[in-house]
Amino acid sequence: MIADRLRELEKLDQTDLQTVHHFSDGMYAKEMRLPKGHMAVSHKHTYSHLSILAAGAAVVETDEGSRIYRAPACIEIKAGMHHQITALEDVTWFCVHATDETDPETVDRVLIQGD
Repeated sequence: MIADRLRELEKLDQTDLQTVHHFSDGMYAKEMRLPKGHMAVSHKHTYSHLSILAAGAAVVETDEGSRIYRAPACIEIKAGMHHQITALEDVTWFCVHATDETDPETVDRVLIQGD
């Protein structure tokens, strides 16, 4: 089960993703840099959103399967779909969300759907 996997992953050392938060009039973009071989753990949202692979190559795994993307790429992540990113090369990744939340400390709690 994905929830069990997430609990196990939270116990491991976490890579600094050099996260930068971008906010603008009801829009939020989370910028992350994933080193080759690292991943952003699986999660889901109650709405569809866009992700942008700005640099590098990555595998995107969802409940429907996996696909390799090479930058530049704009990827739609469907509502309710678990998704996980694994960097095949050093990656610059943006998750783009429509939200009025502007606090970097709480934005993930507002956007990510719990299991």
